[in-house]
Amino acid sequence: MSESVTTSADHPDGRAPGFRPSATLSVRTEFERQLRRRRTQVAIGFLALLPGILAAAFAIGGAEADSGAGLIELATRGGVNFTVFCLLMSVGFLLIVVVALFFGDSVASEASWSSLRYLLTIPVPRSRLLLQKAVVSVLLSLIAIVVLVVVALALGTLLYGADPLANPFGDSLPYQTAVLRLFVALGYIAINLTWIAGLALLLSVLTDAPLGAVGGTVMVSILVQILDQITALGDLRRLLPGHFSYAWTRALSPTIDWYDMTIGAFSALAYASIFGVLAWIRFSGKDITS
Repeated sequence: MSESVTTSADHPDGRAPGFRPSATLSVRTEFERQLRRRRTQVAIGFLALLPGILAAAFAIGGAEADSGAGLIELATRGGVNFTVFCLLMSVGFLLIVVVALFFGDSVASEASWSSLRYLLTIPVPRSRLLLQKAVVSVLLSLIAIVVLVVVALALGTLLYGADPLANPFGDSLPYQTAVLRLFVALGYIAINLTWIAGLALLLSVLTDAPLGAVGGTVMVSILVQILDQITALGDLRRLLPGHFSYAWTRALSPTIDWYDMTIGAFSALAYASIFGVLAWIRFSGKDITS
């Protein structure tokens, strides 16, 4: 009696027996791989060092040049104020670069290494590869932002004490309340950066050069910020994806003003969705030669 041998030819789609697309390229595998990369370690490490650099600058230069309740003078009035200062210095450019790096480098780096086609012949379905790359980039971006805030808060509290949060308008919040509000602000910052993530992912599938994807995203963000400063555009500026970048500061007022944060979150997620869908459409039909 002969035994029948099942081969991939017995399957209509040509896949090997037992093949499961959902088992390919797990988030854990990709996360560990990206975490070992030097660019990941440098990006997160720099954000961890930034509060120390700013604190050293305060210690060397002092705040004598600022009178009244200037931004720098307020930064040394407690750990929460110091953390807010670090965020104010980072949101407009540094965090954009970090998020653009993680997302813009995700697919383009594989193409530049000529390893993308081998990943797809393992085989990893294209949609799954793009999804897993995006998920890992989200995790790395969140880790980077949280590292900045946690290190700044810990260092600021150690150096400047657990004083209430103060702002230039004379309002204040107790330390514990201010810390909770900080994490509300942190959540908004993360959501607001999704449009950067979506754009970087789109550029990452459009080019085989990681620097082009990252640099292109940063250049677009700078252009958006320039356009946002042109008051002649009037209400049209509200349509720009970065118009509400600093709405997170509304979470630090005595009563949270949700209006701008809600609109800003919706705007960022809308742009991110558009860019993400375009990236998926392009990657699904792209001729992979590298």
